[in-house]
Amino acid sequence: MSLNILIIGAGVCGPALALLLQKANPKHTITVIERFPSLRTGGQQIDLKDQGVPIMKKMGLLNTLKQHLVAESGMELVDKNGKSLMQFGVDSAEGGGHGLALTNELEFMRGDIVKIFYDASLEERARAEENGEVEGGLKYEFSETVTALEQDHDGATVTFSNGQKKRYDLVVAADGQGSRTRRLAFGEKISTEAFKSLGIHAAYYNIPRLPSEDSLARIYFGPQSRMVVTRAGDRPETQVYFFLMREQARHEEMKKTYKQSIEQQKEAWTGIYKDAGWESKRLLEGLKTVEDFYSCEIGQVKMPQLHTGRVVLLGDAGYCPSSFTGMGTTLSLIGTYVLAGELAKHGNDLEAALKAYNETMREPIAECHKLSPGTQGGFYPSSELGIRITNNILWTMSCFKVDKMIKWVLGWLPEDKAAWTIPEYPELNLTGEKS
Repeated sequence: MSLNILIIGAGVCGPALALLLQKANPKHTITVIERFPSLRTGGQQIDLKDQGVPIMKKMGLLNTLKQHLVAESGMELVDKNGKSLMQFGVDSAEGGGHGLALTNELEFMRGDIVKIFYDASLEERARAEENGEVEGGLKYEFSETVTALEQDHDGATVTFSNGQKKRYDLVVAADGQGSRTRRLAFGEKISTEAFKSLGIHAAYYNIPRLPSEDSLARIYFGPQSRMVVTRAGDRPETQVYFFLMREQARHEEMKKTYKQSIEQQKEAWTGIYKDAGWESKRLLEGLKTVEDFYSCEIGQVKMPQLHTGRVVLLGDAGYCPSSFTGMGTTLSLIGTYVLAGELAKHGNDLEAALKAYNETMREPIAECHKLSPGTQGGFYPSSELGIRITNNILWTMSCFKVDKMIKWVLGWLPEDKAAWTIPEYPELNLTGEKS
């Protein structure tokens, strides 16, 4: 059965799903819309691990991704004077766990993997047409959003920001953690309650790299629960991450800033970090002129159901695990693979396909949503004394090479091993690639 499918969001999931759906059935008619005027090829550094690696290999794109890897040699914890307290190397991407260091062997920029999936989806359609396929199609529409959504027993009618109304067999919400489509389909109450805040606020942007910066990522704990991360790898820019860690006094104040202008948000973060120490002064100076600034509240999305009628949630829109699990990209790719697989497997029975997707995703979602002891317990020193004591303890442990204990104490990522087994979907017609 060929379907008329609308995918909302051209991030990681949208183009990846478009690719897989076409491989399963080139007669599908697929439209991918994106609210931005063009493909977003910017963004921060992300990684792929555990089940995400063999899925990428099944799709025939792992070797392509490897051509875009960031050469980050590890992670270093520093004090306010820049003194190294400890260093960690690079974790294996398929080590059977979520990874215990910040750096993974498959590190890349978000924009690169988005472009890989986007190009591959268009190439797949071009091949189908070269082989004489006249039915179906794939198109991307930018500067477009959904303003209304109505459903009945056999489809959904979508109203777009340009005023047009169109009918689809299936609508896929791949529009991120704050998904507007989720609110339209499930209602404001359910959608809002699905977001479980971790009490952490973050800001991201890029500044020119200094000649003195090497390939190590650096992490600094500042007073008043402020954390700074910088990552340069082998790139011309330094990625800057500010994290305000469980600072209850500022929590409501920070939430209000997300409705303000970018300049007002920059001012808020500058006010908070102006006396944070380490390289905050340089990083804030760079903040003044950047155009890629982004800030958000960090949390997890926990939906009781991943579909309602003919609308289905994909990726962060349905099960964002948060950046503090290190599993966001992997879980999104798992969901994309499973959704495409179940749709292909169940043919014209859409209801059965969506139910199977919902059930199959329960285990990987639970696995990828596990938070580290540090994140759950708030292992983030706040006072100058607390930071000094913590740094001394960690430095001493590092001297004695108690690496495993340090990693667990720091608690960047969960220590449980990945156990979920990837299902096979021969209906996707994936040929994979050789190692």
